[in-house]
Amino acid sequence: MTKMLVTGGAGFIGANFVAYTLRCHPEYEIHVLDALTYAGDRSSLAECAHPIRFTHGDICDAALVDRLVADADIVVHFAAESHVDNSLDDPGPFFRSNLLGTYTLLEAVRRHDVRLHHISTDEVFGDLDPDSADKFTEHTAYDPSSPYSATKAGSDLLVRAWARSYGVAVTLSNCANNYGPYQHVEKFIPRQVTNLLLGERPKLYGAGLNVREWTHVDDHNAAVHLVLRDGRLGNTYLIGSGDERSNKQIIELVLELMGQPADFYQQVSDRPGHDLRYSNDTTKIRTELGWRPEFGDLRDGLAATIDWYRDHEWWWKARKAATEERYRRLNR
Repeated sequence: MTKMLVTGGAGFIGANFVAYTLRCHPEYEIHVLDALTYAGDRSSLAECAHPIRFTHGDICDAALVDRLVADADIVVHFAAESHVDNSLDDPGPFFRSNLLGTYTLLEAVRRHDVRLHHISTDEVFGDLDPDSADKFTEHTAYDPSSPYSATKAGSDLLVRAWARSYGVAVTLSNCANNYGPYQHVEKFIPRQVTNLLLGERPKLYGAGLNVREWTHVDDHNAAVHLVLRDGRLGNTYLIGSGDERSNKQIIELVLELMGQPADFYQQVSDRPGHDLRYSNDTTKIRTELGWRPEFGDLRDGLAATIDWYRDHEWWWKARKAATEERYRRLNR
C-alpha cells in the first residue's frame, strides 16, 4: 500500500478525491488532514470514513504537518481558502492558509523527501477576452484579480521555487471551475440549485456574461490520478472539460433542468473585479497522459448534480441560511 496524505480532504474537491481514490485506486492508504473550517465537513467523508484515517488539524501547524508527512509516501495538497467573495471581504485567512500553509507543507516534504502534488486554479492567470478564442496554457503569465487568486498564484510559485531550489519532487495542476456533489452552497451552481429547491429565485451577478469552463469534480480527480501516475516531475498540467458557458447560460440551464422558466432569476450587484472569461488549453494532459472527461457535456453532469442536491438536503440545508445572510450583507 502507498501511504497518501490528502490535505483539505474534507472540502468539496478533496472529499470527492478521497471517495474517487477509494473506488478506483485501492492501492492507496489514505490519511486526511483538514482544519474543518466552515467549508470542510466530516459528513462529506461519511461514505468512506472507515477505510481512511482522519486528523483534525491546521495546515499551518508545523509540528503536526511534519509528523503526518513523515508517515506518507505522497501528499496531495487541496487545503486552501477558495471563495472569491470571502477573500474580497477578508483576505487574511487566504494569506494564512494558501501561502503560509503551503510553505509549511513544502518544508515538511523537503525534510522527508516526499512527493507532492499541488492543486491550483486557472484563476491565477487572470481572465480572457470573452470574444476571443484564446486559452490559458501552462506558460501563460500569472495575472490574478482577487486576494484568493493572488494567494493561489503565490502558492504555485512557492511550489515551483522549492522544486527548483531544493529538488523537491512536485507536480502541479490548475483546473477550471468544478461542480458536483458536496460543493458548499456559497458556490455558484449549488447556490442556484438550492435556491430553487427552497422555492427561491436564483441570483445572477450583473448581466451574467462572465464565461467559465465547467469540469465535473470526478473528471478533475481522474486527471489528478493520471498526473500522480505518469506526470513528469516539475511539470504543470491544465485541466478543463472544454465546455464553456456564461453564468446566464448556466442559470438558464439549471432552470430548464428543474422545470422553471428561463427568466426566473434575480439580478444582483456584480462582484468587484469579476473576471470575464476562463478557458484552459488541455492539449498537454490529453496528449501526454491520455485524459478525457467523462462529462464532456455539462448538461449530463449538471443533471446528476441537481439530483444529488435534491436527495441530500440533510447535507446542505443547515449551511444555507448562514450563507445567504453573508450574501445579503455583501449585497450579492
